[in-house]
Amino acid sequence: MVWTATGAALLAVAAAVYGAASSQGEGGGESAEAKNETSSGIAPTASPTPAPADLAPALATVTADLAGRELSVALLDTTSGKWATYGDGAFDTASIVKVDILATLLLQAQDAERELTAKERTYATDMIENSDNDATSALWTVIGSATGLDAANKRLGLIGTQGGDGTVWGVSQTTAEDQVRLLQSVFDAKSPLTPESRAYIQKLMRHIAPTQDWGVSAAADDPAATALKNGWLERTLTKKWDVNSIGRIEIDGRAYFLAVLTNGHTTQEAGIRLVEEASRAAVSEIAALR
Repeated sequence: MVWTATGAALLAVAAAVYGAASSQGEGGGESAEAKNETSSGIAPTASPTPAPADLAPALATVTADLAGRELSVALLDTTSGKWATYGDGAFDTASIVKVDILATLLLQAQDAERELTAKERTYATDMIENSDNDATSALWTVIGSATGLDAANKRLGLIGTQGGDGTVWGVSQTTAEDQVRLLQSVFDAKSPLTPESRAYIQKLMRHIAPTQDWGVSAAADDPAATALKNGWLERTLTKKWDVNSIGRIEIDGRAYFLAVLTNGHTTQEAGIRLVEEASRAAVSEIAALR
């Protein structure tokens, strides 16, 4: 999409619309959220080939006490190329979709042979580092909302992700495996994103606000070296929380892509605990991937 004065106007309108929307946590308006409360609309996706290792044994102590909550985990050893997974359902993205939105924006800018504008870069920084919702809504409009996201995801290799209706980007649907595929597009050379675009996203993901430095980073040897994005959203109808975390982590000098998606929590804090417990348990048997 070529940046024009019209695009600038759309940014301003989108920010204003989002600021007036009824929402809690992160994610969007109440009517569209209610529409997505009971059904994701996405069938479980195909697993990576070859078949991934089963993380169920490693997660047994974590999953024994889910009590109605749902959990899905995907882990990729970037050195061996081996996967390990648990669960295959679709989950609300909450703010992890912000990485996907930025990847889409950069892909569209590449197609138009243009650089991001200063305004877009400001929004991108606020969106990733601070998880700012107004900035996200502005860029969601610029990329063409769900239509733009879904088109980009076909090129990025995501096969089970669907953008949210209207302005409600936070209830976009995704799978843990797709989030690892997104991380591959952000960090691997075999990506439609240019090295410059990948480096830009990576830089922002390495500078998450300190108050949001939780999630898959709990499983890393050096959390400060982690590239991270978290998401959290209290659903309007159920008052239950979605809490997600994706990122690149390093363990014993090896890099891994890890995605942990959860829902059904009574509090955000409970969701964070589950995400971190699942992250640590998943990587505790990392030797099996080597």
